Formats: sequence, C-alpha cells, structure tokens
Amino acid sequence: MEERTLLTLMVFSLLIVLAETIAQKHAIEIYSLHVDCKVTSRFAHTVITSKIVNRANESKEATFEVELPKTAFITNFSMSIDGKVYPGIIKEKASAQKEYDTAVSRGQSAGLVKITDRKLEQFHVSVSIAAASKVTFELMYEELLKRQLGKFELLIKVRPKQLVKHFQIDVHIFEPQGIRFLQTDSTFMTNELTEALTKVQNETKAHILFKPTVDQQKINPELDETLLNGDFVVRYDVKRGATAGDIQIANGYFVHYFAPQEMPVFPKNVIFVIDRSGSMAGRKIEQTRDALLKILQDLRPEDHFSFITFNSKVVEWRSSLLQATAENVASAAGFVQTFSASGGTDINRALLNAVSVLDKAERLPEQSVSMIILLTDGQPTSGEINAEIIQENIQKAINGKYALFCLGFGFDVSYKFLEKMALSNGGIARRIYENADAALQLQGFYQEVATPILMKIEMQYPENTIEGLTKNNFKLFFEGSEIIVSGKISNEIVLLPVEIKAQSHTSDLTLKEEANVKEKEQIFQNQSYIFGNFIERLWAYLTIQQLLEKSISAQEEDKKTLEAQALELSLQYSFVTPLTSMVVTKPAGQQQSELANKPTEADNEKLKTFPVRDAYRLRGGSPAGRWRSEPQSGSNKKLLSVVVRLIDKMRAPPLAHEYPQLLLQLPKQNEIICLNTDGKAQPSVHLLSDPEQGLTVTGKLGDRINHFVQFEITYVNPPVQIHVSMDEIVLSHNNQSTRLPWTETATSTVQGLRVSVEKERSLTASLSDTVTVKISFVKFPDDFLGLYFLNTDRFSDKVSGVLGQFYSKAQFESNSNTNLRADERLLSVSGSEHKVTRQYKKDYRLESTSDPVPCWSIDVTP
Repeated sequence: MEERTLLTLMVFSLLIVLAETIAQKHAIEIYSLHVDCKVTSRFAHTVITSKIVNRANESKEATFEVELPKTAFITNFSMSIDGKVYPGIIKEKASAQKEYDTAVSRGQSAGLVKITDRKLEQFHVSVSIAAASKVTFELMYEELLKRQLGKFELLIKVRPKQLVKHFQIDVHIFEPQGIRFLQTDSTFMTNELTEALTKVQNETKAHILFKPTVDQQKINPELDETLLNGDFVVRYDVKRGATAGDIQIANGYFVHYFAPQEMPVFPKNVIFVIDRSGSMAGRKIEQTRDALLKILQDLRPEDHFSFITFNSKVVEWRSSLLQATAENVASAAGFVQTFSASGGTDINRALLNAVSVLDKAERLPEQSVSMIILLTDGQPTSGEINAEIIQENIQKAINGKYALFCLGFGFDVSYKFLEKMALSNGGIARRIYENADAALQLQGFYQEVATPILMKIEMQYPENTIEGLTKNNFKLFFEGSEIIVSGKISNEIVLLPVEIKAQSHTSDLTLKEEANVKEKEQIFQNQSYIFGNFIERLWAYLTIQQLLEKSISAQEEDKKTLEAQALELSLQYSFVTPLTSMVVTKPAGQQQSELANKPTEADNEKLKTFPVRDAYRLRGGSPAGRWRSEPQSGSNKKLLSVVVRLIDKMRAPPLAHEYPQLLLQLPKQNEIICLNTDGKAQPSVHLLSDPEQGLTVTGKLGDRINHFVQFEITYVNPPVQIHVSMDEIVLSHNNQSTRLPWTETATSTVQGLRVSVEKERSLTASLSDTVTVKISFVKFPDDFLGLYFLNTDRFSDKVSGVLGQFYSKAQFESNSNTNLRADERLLSVSGSEHKVTRQYKKDYRLESTSDPVPCWSIDVTP
C-alpha cells in the first residue's frame, strides 16, 4: 500500500513539474515573425521583425536570436516595449567600448554578435519584460550578393524554436538585366510546407512568399514542436547580353557588372602544398585525401600540377610540374592515398619550395595561369616560425608572378597570418570548417579557382567624371564569378563610357560600352521594388569591404589611413563593420547597454599566439575567451625560437630503418597495418582474391631478403595475367605476351585494362569500376617490390587471402583489456584475435621521402 501511495505521489509530482515546464515554455510567445528581403541588382536589404508577448503572471526574459550572413553589415536595430522605442546607435568601436566599460564598471562584454558557422553569424539580445507586456524587435542588415559557380545565393536562417501564429518570409528580387533562372531550396521543407510556398516571376522581377500556418509548421499534429529549423535558400542568376557587361545608374551613382561567358579557359600550373603535421591526424587528413582525389579528377588535360607535403620536413612529390595526363593523375592519386600525419609545421620552406618549382618549370603552356594552393591547420612550428618574416619571404619570392591561395583547416590556424599572405600575393584566404562536409568545402573552393578565363583586367572610366571609384584592376577572373565596379558620377553627363582591357587565352581583348545616364536612371523609378539610394549604399558597402581588405596587407601608416576612410564611411552610412559598434540600450533597471560588434574570421579562433609545436598549443574553451601573448622582446624571441627547435627535436618521430613486406590502410578507418608473413617455405603466397572484382594476386618472397620480389596479378575479364619481377613486367593475353622493362616508361592497354610503368618507380594496373593495383619498385637498401591498392572501397565482402581478409574482416577491439601496453591493441581478423604493436616503418608508398609511417605491426602465417 505504501509503495502504491509513493508511486502515485511521484507520478502526481512529475505531472506538476511537466505542467509547469510546458507553462514556462509557452510563457514567452512569438506571435509574429516576418522576414522581408528586397534584392535590387544583387544588393540585398533584409528586415527581420519579431513580435513577442509575455503570457506569464510575472516578468520574463524575451530573447531575439537571429543568424545572418557573415558578408552582411547590420544597419539598424531597435526594441519597442509597450510603445517605447529603444534604438541601437552606431559609434566608432573604440569609443563605444570605452563608454560601455565605464558604464558597467570595467565589466567585460561578451558581445551580441558571434560567428556560428562558415556562412553565418548570430545576433542575440535579451530583455526583461513585465507580465502581459509586448516587445517588438527589428533588425536590418544589407549585403552584396556574390556570384559563385554561376549563381547568386540568398541565405535566410529559419529557427524560431516554437510555433508562430503569423510567420512569413517575403523575398522580392528586381534584376534589370533579366532573371535567367530562379530556384528555392530548404533543409526543412515537407510536402505540407511546400503548399505554403508561392513564387511569382516575370522577366525582371520575382516574389517568393513562404507563409505556413501553425498546423503546417508542426512536426506532428499531436505535438507543439516546429519543423522550421534550418536554411531557406534562394538561388538565381541574371541574363547577360552585352560583352562589356551591364551598367546601372541611380541618383548620381553607377555600378558596373562584368561576367563574360563562353571564353576559352587558361591552362593552370598548380602546386598543392599540403600540411601533414601531427595535428592533421585523423579526420582532417582523411578529408584532405578525399578532397584531393576528387580534385585530381577535375584537372584538365592541359593543366600541369604537382604536390608538396610538409611537416618538419618538406617533400616534393616530383621535382617538376607534370601534365595532367591520365597516367600522371593516377600516379598522383596513389601518392595522395599515402598521406599520413606526424611532426611539426614548416610552412616557410614548403612555400619557398613551391615557388622554386614554378620558377624552374619548363615546357609549360605559353599562355597559362600559375598558382599555389596551401592547406594548413596550424601555425609554423618548424624552420622559420616568425609570421612576419615568412610573409616577407614568400612575397619576395613570388614577386607578383603567381597567385597564392591559403586554406586554413579548423580553428588552430592563425587566419590573420594566412589572410595577409594570400592577399599580398594576388589570392584569397578561406577557412575550412571541421564539419562532416570539409572535403566538399575543399572541392568547392577548388572549383571556384579551377577555370581562369581572363587575366590582367582593367576597367577604365573617364577620370574627370568619376569620383570614389572602387577597385578597377583585377589580376584574374574565374568563370562563374563576377567583377563589380562602382563609383560616383561627379559631373552632368549624357553618356558614361567604359573600356575594358584584358588578356584571354587566345588574344588581348578590348571591350567598349556606353551607358545613357537618363535611360538607365528611368529603370529604377519604381520605388516599390527598391530601397532608398541602393546604388549609393552598394558603393559604400563595396568601398568599405575593399578598404578593410587592403588594410590587411598594408604597412602600418597606410593601414591607419585606410581604416580611417573605412570608419568614416561606416559611420556615414550606418554600417556595423569591424571598425564600428552598435550600442543597444535597454529599459531602466536592466543592464543599460550592450555592444554589437562585427566579428571577423580572424577573431573566430581558439588558437593562441604562443608559437610552439602543435602538441603544446595553448587552447581556450571558446573563441570568446582568448589568451593573448605579450609582445616579445628581441632576446625573448631568440630564446623562444631555441626552445621551439629543442621541442621539435625532442618530439620528432622515431627513426625507421626497415620496410614492411606489405602496407595497407583499413577501409573506413584511419589506421595503417604493416603486415609481415613467413611465406618462404611456399612457392607463392596467396595474397588476395575477390571473385566479384575478378581479381587475384599472389606473391613470392626473395631467397635472400624477407621481401616480395615477384607478383602475379590475374584478371578474369579481360583474361589477363601480369607477371611482375625485379627485371620486367610481362602481360599475357590470349597466348600472346607483351614485355615492359623497368628501364622505360611505357603503357599497354588490353580491352580497357591499362597497365602503366613509370621508369624504375612503379607499376599501375587500372580497370574501370575495379580496384587499382599499384606496385612500387624499391631499390634501396635491398631491391624489392611493394604492393598496395587504390579505390579499396570497391572490394566486395568476399575478398579473401593473407592480405585480402583485412579489407573485409578486420576490426579493432575496444581497449578494455588491461593487460595491453599503451602501444598494443587487439585486432580481430576473420574471427581470430591478434595482438598488434604500434611501430614506425619506412613507407614504400611515399616515393620520395624517408619519413616513417606509424602503423600497427602484425605477423601472419599463410
């Protein structure tokens, strides 16, 4: 009886708690949320209005949380509480911070804006409102949509966190050039929600309306939970007629859009400089491998390329650039598959080596574009570690000849360092976020720069007519992007002429265009589709962006001048930029003010500037709380440099003196197995057989060395046998034989099976939809053959053999066995458990390096 009473009380208590929780949850109700976006000629003006009521019997905190594009500038914010408006005021950042610190008695502001995603930043403000009171939040921001891969993208983040009675998104687009295509996409759309989406479009205008009812918003009819949680995306492009682009004019300002089409593509000479230091281990190096394998497939046959990998040592895959033939791409794919991570980070020497390879390159296409793409996840910790000296070294070496693109993987990089180095050398920097789609981010970046179609572009306008001209000289133009130039027309003119000079792959171009000022201004007389002086605001936005970008790589004195000009425009046009802050005021009795600052990508880091080896980096819990190193004196810098080098030597991976018989990477696991077998008593060792792939591989160990010196590769379709020895390769098919000596580079193809021999280096056997077989020819210290496979995801579950079983039936056990040392693990293979030991071995897959590879060593009996 007592137990039943106790259970009843517990259930009753739980129901009370649940009822209170539900009441709390709905006490603050968003009864209206409206996103109104007007896009006029790529320039987007967005207003987000949220109306909230406090249904509780006591004061509650109402929160306004919005995610907006990183490229946007906030222009206004206000709160209206019971009819009284509390506006946001934009001030110079330094003075606003000083006022704020004084007001809160030296308190520290966490800031109302923070970066949350690779495309988004979050604006968050809370205010206490009385029972039954209402508050209206209104946020405005503006951005210039950037054309990438042939389209513009407008991103609206939808996350109300509750059902909203009046929810509405309005997107109005006006493009005088004409809308070529328009599409909407969403990460949360269902069949029911699709019914709430309408799209009206004509030649130059479009209206997209998304207005779901409360029932349509529900995940489940029985639950008060919202489906609206994700991205609402509008993508479009414009029609293009005139070859010299399109000029638009309004209220004394002009904007010129230039995006030529169907131009021949320049051949590229590209060197990928890839960080393989210890901090790249695991998912990062895996994603890098995946991305590079895809990128290799996207190279054009006329492109030339090479790889340089670096940790404490710098390794050149080849001493010169190779043309992107199928054979060279396959060889490079084999090299990429072998990437493993260990050691420090010598960025300086890696980049200098890349420049040297380009400087010495011969037989490259006469009209071609040369570029270096650097991928790193850390600060320099080996060789030269002073960021400023590295930047100077690289700029001096490149000397305007090549473009340098810097990709920072994750948050342990110094983005400011990479950004300055890229901008100083005609490229850009980009952070790769450590998400599941990091490989896609890398591929996406490459696609943006993969098709250069113009170089040395000059956009010329009459000097005595135009003031405040934005950037009008561009080193490169990539297909799918767009050049935008804007300025103020200072004199009364009838026609605005423009002349464009550029180099294409086949010729020097000169394009001319004239714009009739009055005719162009007539286009924008319909004010219902545009907002204010939009071209003037576009000009200010673009000018501020370019001044800030220019200041990154400028000398100190020039930097101050550029920032002063950007600050003046930011205040004049009410933009929250990295130089300004918005002071958000609140009702009496609450914290009187808070600051909304514009975060930059360089602010969004956990990295501390203490320049030590990867394993010793200081890390903070979040980007908001950052450690800052004190400026170092000359003697301190020297001492620090010595300490770093000592640590680097102390932490260097152990030396490896021997090669394993066989190397393989476990599928879907970032673990490498070093396999040794005692097969000397047998005439041949059955290494691998896969009936679904129609592939069998056997091998023979040497008489005097414990390594393989012969392999027999047998294909079912086509029926081909490849005999590989230290002397030659023999292909047998239909009772006919073809001999390929190791002393020559040669290729032979039999019914789609391609066998390529790279002189005294490697053999590659590749067949469509089949695993690629690769054999390295190793000459030192003992002559032997090293076998490995590419595209191992193509193996079936039926693969077997001494080596084959690891591709289908190998799995590491959990480390629950207390009898194992730290360098030991249990590996289950074909139902049997094997104790494996962590060792360092020389890697026969890395064709030009003696760096050891960490692997799990196992001995098996055939």
